[in-house]
Amino acid sequence: MTVIPDGKASPARTEESLTISETSRDVSTSLDMTTVLFASLNVYHDIASRSAAVNMAIDEALLETAEIPTIRFYTWDHPALSFGYFGKFADVKNHAPRRDLARRWTGGGTVFHGDDLTYSIVIPASETAFGESSMSIYENVHRALCRVLLERGQDAVVAAVADRGAGVSAAGHSGECFANPVRADVLSNGRKVAGAAQRRTRRGLLQQGSIQGIDLANKFADQFARELCSKCCRKTLDEHLIARAHEIAEEKYGAQVWLRKR
Repeated sequence: MTVIPDGKASPARTEESLTISETSRDVSTSLDMTTVLFASLNVYHDIASRSAAVNMAIDEALLETAEIPTIRFYTWDHPALSFGYFGKFADVKNHAPRRDLARRWTGGGTVFHGDDLTYSIVIPASETAFGESSMSIYENVHRALCRVLLERGQDAVVAAVADRGAGVSAAGHSGECFANPVRADVLSNGRKVAGAAQRRTRRGLLQQGSIQGIDLANKFADQFARELCSKCCRKTLDEHLIARAHEIAEEKYGAQVWLRKR
């Protein structure tokens, strides 16, 4: 898992400090996150036709504006690819003729989108859960996902570094995300089926994740949301947030200077 905090540290220095802090810190027990993570949760089911740049921008707009925890689910009606903040454009440019490319604000590796269920979780800084370690949040989101899969009769475990048979490593990976499981990803029959990356700001925490290679039918997303919170409120993205997202996309995610910044 790669977590990007606010600040202007160099990529190498930032990733080094996060690796040390996350592996040396015990998972916090100040909040009972074994059942539900949030007291309330806004749930958005978005349309599938948005560009990769706009999808990234909507997540950032939600981080700017959310007052309670939110989760946004979306799928894709076209092939796309997102890659982490520290990723190199040269590593993905060959996919440009066939896929809609976007550099994420969060870290992590390359994710191929098209048949997956993509989600973003926003936790405002005012929420108790924001005080938990990044690894605690990451792990408990994936434990909720595992419960859904197990209830559906599918094999699912949260990866530990000791799972060497699955090639699990302790730190984040900048290559192909689903070929390289890391600590607290979700494995099914030894294969990675869910991973995510995070960014922390003064406003809150953004986690962007992808779920793929499993049966996503029969209201899978709603079941996942209910495992995160028993008090879910279904919402629709309003026109003001969409307008703000298009501004962000034009200035940032849709701009070549952002896409090719490394």
